Amino acid sequence: MLITDRKYFNQYTDMVGNRIAGLTGNFDFSDERGGFDFLTAASAVYSSNIEGNSIDLNSYMNHALNGKKFKAGKEIEEIENLVKAYKLAQNSDLTEVALLSCHRILSETLLIKSKRGKYRTEQVGVFGKSGLSYLAVEPEFVGREMKLMFSGIESLLAGDLTEAEVFYFASMIHLKFVQIHPFMDGNGRAARLIEKWFIAQKLGNQFWKLPSEEYYMKNRQKYYDNLDLGVNYYELDDDRCVGFLGMLPGCLEEDLRLDDLRLTRLKK
Repeated sequence: MLITDRKYFNQYTDMVGNRIAGLTGNFDFSDERGGFDFLTAASAVYSSNIEGNSIDLNSYMNHALNGKKFKAGKEIEEIENLVKAYKLAQNSDLTEVALLSCHRILSETLLIKSKRGKYRTEQVGVFGKSGLSYLAVEPEFVGREMKLMFSGIESLLAGDLTEAEVFYFASMIHLKFVQIHPFMDGNGRAARLIEKWFIAQKLGNQFWKLPSEEYYMKNRQKYYDNLDLGVNYYELDDDRCVGFLGMLPGCLEEDLRLDDLRLTRLKK
């Protein structure tokens, strides 16, 4: 399945796409939700939490506020590097070269230097409690698949898209990236980064404020279940992809529900 595939767009529209314009129109992009730097840090924290990092947002922000008063271990460094990668992305066009630069930064604590910012040359899989659950594409084909993917991204960035289409294709990019698994490590973090990067480049920098990583973290099991479309790269059941594609707008709906709850409490 190509990232430009519209096969599932009508089904997506019926499920959630027809609500996206209204959701983004009501989303609070003001600094009342937190400044740009704070929300970037939150994105990095929650994305790292998905991968098992135990540092919560409060602890990380207190470390950032007090610096040397807190012991900076590997988990703190991991988040700090991801924050740097987000900031680089926020000031760069979405290209293959820029993505590799971001991965070089975010993987500093994850990989040896020779593997950072480079596509893998080894076979990798995703392992669960019962063993191997997914086998990614062979390393000799990673470069080809990523070139094809970025050709699609370039085409999408150049075209006129509705907000619903932007969210649909952003999720397609996220999904395809995870399926290719182009790096030895840091694939999930990079996939969530590139998803938001695409949206922000199409709709504006304020969309970096979307709480997508937080939503995926809060719904982590559903997130993993929806990513699980087959045992290997060649036996993916793409017809089940709409479950995953429909998750991203959930971060908008969740945020609006929380806003309504806060307003209700204030009125009381």
